[in-house]
Amino acid sequence: MTAQGHHTPLPAWRETLHSVIFEAETPAGKWFDLLLILSIVLSVVAVMLDSVQAIRAQFGSTLFFAEWVFTILFTVEYLIRLISVTRPLLYARSFFGIIDLLAILPTYVSLVYPGGQYLLVIRLLRILRVFRVLKLVQYVGESRMLIAALRASRRKIIVFLFTVLTVVTVLGSLMYLVEGEQSGFTSIPRSIYWAIVTLTTVGYGDITPQTVLGQLLSVIIMILGYGIIAVPTGIVTVEMTHAFKARTVTRACPACGVENHHDDAVYCRRCGKRL
Repeated sequence: MTAQGHHTPLPAWRETLHSVIFEAETPAGKWFDLLLILSIVLSVVAVMLDSVQAIRAQFGSTLFFAEWVFTILFTVEYLIRLISVTRPLLYARSFFGIIDLLAILPTYVSLVYPGGQYLLVIRLLRILRVFRVLKLVQYVGESRMLIAALRASRRKIIVFLFTVLTVVTVLGSLMYLVEGEQSGFTSIPRSIYWAIVTLTTVGYGDITPQTVLGQLLSVIIMILGYGIIAVPTGIVTVEMTHAFKARTVTRACPACGVENHHDDAVYCRRCGKRL
């Protein structure tokens, strides 16, 4: 074992904080996370209500006060999370560490840029912890498997997207030549927009071909769209079959706070701390 895995043990009071904040196996930890999720939901609801003009006119001051109360509570909670791990910078750079920080920044940003507080809806991402709170480890494992499959598929997906971009550029240019400005295809970029809308089978209908040749080209694009939709699904599905291996548990590292280790893990998959 390298020196990376050896860290100064946490004092007893910090270990207690870590157990309550990061572990869902204890009654205190479960209650803490449930109260946290409830607070997140209430804070997001308050932000949504504040965006409704009639409600803001009548309850604006109350919602403003509630927003700051939740922000201060989440700020204190974020600082406690940093205190309760031996390597706070590692936790701060982790997925949940970044989300925790982004969940409190918009309110402070709104002091300089009014309206920035509406970005607080990002707090909903923190409810991803509900999988851990409710001990739905199999769902955590499935999410990790999906992420691994998407990561493994990224090169194929990039090639696929580049191919689609090339196709819509060519087809959009052709439609511009066939239909022209009199049919609403006023430029090649606007024609490419139409090709994307048609290829993805969205079909807004704001631009429609008027000539027989243009309508024939539309039919070809629509049929091509149905075939293209299946390609990324197949790519990800193949990678998911390869990723269906590792099982995870809810155990959190006492050093950096990262969760979802393999069930037979002895050391943290991120910082090397013994679990």
